[in-house]
Amino acid sequence: MSTEKKFVPVMLTPFNLKAQVDYGVVSQLIDFYLAAGAKGLFANCLSSEMYSISETERLELTRHIVRYVDGRVPVVATGSFGLTIEDKVDFTKRIYNTGVNAVILITGHYANAEDGDDVLLRNFNKMFDLTDNIPLGLYECPAPYKRILSPEVFKAVLDTRRIVYHKDTSILHEKVKAKLDIAKASKIKRFEFYDAHTPNAMTSLQEGAKGMSSISGNFYPEILVWMCDHATDPSKKAEVEWLQSELTRVDPMIHVAYPMSAKYFLRKRGLPVRTISRAFALELTLEQKQVLDHIYESFLGWCDRLGITPVSSDRVASLSNAYPDPPI
Repeated sequence: MSTEKKFVPVMLTPFNLKAQVDYGVVSQLIDFYLAAGAKGLFANCLSSEMYSISETERLELTRHIVRYVDGRVPVVATGSFGLTIEDKVDFTKRIYNTGVNAVILITGHYANAEDGDDVLLRNFNKMFDLTDNIPLGLYECPAPYKRILSPEVFKAVLDTRRIVYHKDTSILHEKVKAKLDIAKASKIKRFEFYDAHTPNAMTSLQEGAKGMSSISGNFYPEILVWMCDHATDPSKKAEVEWLQSELTRVDPMIHVAYPMSAKYFLRKRGLPVRTISRAFALELTLEQKQVLDHIYESFLGWCDRLGITPVSSDRVASLSNAYPDPPI
């Protein structure tokens, strides 16, 4: 374990013209993330359109990502699919066998919205008992509904020593801090806490989060990497505060029509990611494109001010040649 802060992208799923997973572009996207400085990847997540691809595609996509990454960084993936706990256990084991470092459980998959925390904990504990010590993580995913863990539930789960990863979507600073305080008090060396809310980046990193795992990394991962690298550096205080204000300013805009917005942005950056989505059926409007065009200009300005060289499409192409696609 190191004190290094890490940015872990929530991976997009590129599709071809037939709306099938485009594995060649998936590989180029991996190279893009890694060239930007990502220290891990979150595959088969909400940004991956996990609810819009089949069970077979979830496994094949995750397997491809693990094989292509080839140990360069850790990979985690969602595994809590199925109607019953036993179904979720079965899929968790199958996706772990793709080679991921940990399997992520969606908190909203373990209790209905009206259920109390006793139901949630009972189902978590059953899951832990049946998953053969597979390294597990939790994600407060917005779908099927956002189940934010209370500090009491968070502590109870950490006390089981089964959770190595947590992606938090509490948003409110005091709620995030309460969990970070619990995580620090637990002194679990293997556990890593990631905030999903970009406007929290500076404060969460300064208060002990291991890193960030937010959708903004599907637009400008270099910027999130810079924030992770410098948020706790006193000599960069002014730049960090300025950058945080900029990230907070544009954050609501990049959520509109996501993940199509991210695919449009990456295409603007020269990546061969088509603006095709199974989760968002509509085309981007002219106004939405213009907003994203303005954010792109802001991104270039951030890079210029901070001395960041944006990852070019030529750089990605050279990396993709160095790591050719493995067979599916």
